[in-house]
Amino acid sequence: MNWDDTTDDTAAERLVGASADREDQAVEAALRPKDLDEFIGQEKVREQLDLVLRAARARGATADHVLLSGAPGLGKTTLSMIIAAEMGAPIRITSGPAIQHAGDLAAILSSLQEGEVLFLDEIHRMSRPAEEMLYMAMEDFRVDVIVGKGPGATAIPLELPPFTLVGATTRAGLLPPPLRDRFGFTAHMEFYEPAELERVIHRSANLLDVEIGSDGAAEIAGRSRGTPRIANRLLRRVRDYAQVKADGIITRDIAAAALKVYEVDARGLDRLDRGVLEALLKLFAGGPVGLSTLAVAVGEERETVEEVAEPFLVREGLLARTPRGRVATPAAWAHLGLTPPRSAATGNGQQDLFGT
Repeated sequence: MNWDDTTDDTAAERLVGASADREDQAVEAALRPKDLDEFIGQEKVREQLDLVLRAARARGATADHVLLSGAPGLGKTTLSMIIAAEMGAPIRITSGPAIQHAGDLAAILSSLQEGEVLFLDEIHRMSRPAEEMLYMAMEDFRVDVIVGKGPGATAIPLELPPFTLVGATTRAGLLPPPLRDRFGFTAHMEFYEPAELERVIHRSANLLDVEIGSDGAAEIAGRSRGTPRIANRLLRRVRDYAQVKADGIITRDIAAAALKVYEVDARGLDRLDRGVLEALLKLFAGGPVGLSTLAVAVGEERETVEEVAEPFLVREGLLARTPRGRVATPAAWAHLGLTPPRSAATGNGQQDLFGT
């Protein structure tokens, strides 16, 4: 079983999950910026990428291969489409899990046009034989197609037109160095600041014909976990609430009331996140407690807690992973309005032998 698939499905079901479901994909297609000037945030990446693309256009050459890494929902797919648009080239989109054999990749590569952009999402999940074929394709624009089997097999070299590969990954550490080194430009996408998300929300609201105040945008941005995809999803849910329960205008109070209905609190935690924290605090006095025990207490799979809930809780400073198990931080007690026991307050994580 592939746990990546399991956790992706779980994340997609959550309002604050960063994975895209079909509704997200349809809306994002309409909301995506078309060029680098329209793209909000990622200032360093935009500046560096702009130089790479301008230089390639000036030389009349295809752009260097590009590797984009970072959490889901930060704009990797959008940037790949912008790269194609800036270069005036068509784009072919596929994903690592879809390429399980070298022949699958050879079929895609052999049908590329000169200058075309090939976007390979989740590139770290591509099969090893296809990965090894990609090395030669990226470097020499050539692949060897094997004809026949056994001792009589023959390798036929196939020349490829120059193309630009844009690889996207959420786990750059899983890419083998030979593949990573063949990218001419590598960029890491950072989480967005609230002010940047407010700009994203205002732009999306304008495209969706939604009236929103600055305070309403700020309220949604503060609960969006630094991720534009989540910000746009929350905006749509708040829009629904405003149309049904109010006059259609999104204010701070309307946004807060709507997100309370959808169980997204002021820091962006949802039911699963709070369930993990409440179990850790109320049942285990703040820890330390093992991951499997914590998962049983929450009623979720171990991998769901570890891959879906924990990353954001750790990033927010609400939970710590230690060699002895998971431990709640003082910020977690404060966020849930609970008073930590003396052992948690002193940070030793356990009472002494006599419970004093």
